[in-house]
Amino acid sequence: MENFVYEYPTKVYFGKEAAKNHLADILKGFGSNVLLAYGGGSVRKNGVYDEIMGILKAAGKTVTEFTGIMSNPTWEKVQEGAALAKECKADLVLAVGGGSVIDCCKIVCAQAVTEEDLWEVEMVRHSVPSVAPIPLGAVVTASGTGAEMNGGAVITNEAVKIKGGMFAAAPRFAILDPMYTMTLPASQVISGAFDTLSHAMETYFGRSDENNVSDEVAEAIMRNTVTNMRAVLNDLHDYTARSNLMWDSAMAENGILKVGRLTDFEAHQIEHQLGAYTDCNHGQGLAVIHPAYYRHIYRHAIPKFARFARNVWGVSGEGQTEEQVAAAGVEALAGFIKECGLPTKLGEFRSREEITPALLKAAADSCNTLLNGYKQLTHEEIYEILTECL
Repeated sequence: MENFVYEYPTKVYFGKEAAKNHLADILKGFGSNVLLAYGGGSVRKNGVYDEIMGILKAAGKTVTEFTGIMSNPTWEKVQEGAALAKECKADLVLAVGGGSVIDCCKIVCAQAVTEEDLWEVEMVRHSVPSVAPIPLGAVVTASGTGAEMNGGAVITNEAVKIKGGMFAAAPRFAILDPMYTMTLPASQVISGAFDTLSHAMETYFGRSDENNVSDEVAEAIMRNTVTNMRAVLNDLHDYTARSNLMWDSAMAENGILKVGRLTDFEAHQIEHQLGAYTDCNHGQGLAVIHPAYYRHIYRHAIPKFARFARNVWGVSGEGQTEEQVAAAGVEALAGFIKECGLPTKLGEFRSREEITPALLKAAADSCNTLLNGYKQLTHEEIYEILTECL
């Protein structure tokens, strides 16, 4: 295993009525001014807003609302939130929603306490914020990203067409109540769960091949995610399946799978830049990209992809070479994506711009190429992968 230092910053409250049972006591540890952040109107329609606001008011908190956080949060939205946090002198930012809301608030918490432009600091100068951020809490209403489990955030700067990772505030606490996800449509649940699967796969296919405990855990998370995605497809209101998917999401991004491993994050890098140009749904973009990407790299890691085929997808491999087994695992993943009703081609999901070869070339040329996978891609090969997804 690789050397590591592991510390887990987020206290998790999991299960039915977690907010009702714990949030009032949690709030005693913070000051009186709360910035309550959420996205569209779903938290108002499903009763989550009323429940959380009632707890905040009963605790005597002064609440300022930061609303309208979009599915791919923008740098402009971060700046809006930071200005609000400064204005209300927020002692706590409470993010109620999925990964997009939580990601946006992570950077808001840091940007609100510094005059430095954190996009310039992190994305241009490749440095890290030198400030202590406003404390952040998360109430998760849509699982999949695992955003509540770490300090990383994905933000889109529309001015320069870059969707990239930034780092600031990890949530001090996270409330994970699977009942809060029950009103989500199946398509949102499944696309979020595929993001979980992607996180586990990308850690698993990092280029440190010694057999280790992280790989064993990753296989279990991948199998469990697949099983419970199928369960949700069979019964959208299956509480056991929803709770398993919520914890799978947390486990995939709380650092456990990454301990002692190098992570291949290239599929996410490709999707990020595709998203910067198209504003596509993150999980759907990953579903289209992953099989094409793996068809390009599996021959460079045949033993690992064959293990993936056998241990995650149950490919027997009888009468096949190891290379054939490895390829069968990639095709099993592609078949599962189709089974779930996720897009298999770029034309199948919503895009704010027409997806043309020129757009794909621009996305490919602006994509980060990482060193931790089995094969380092060139921008030309990323373009090939994207054109194969048309």
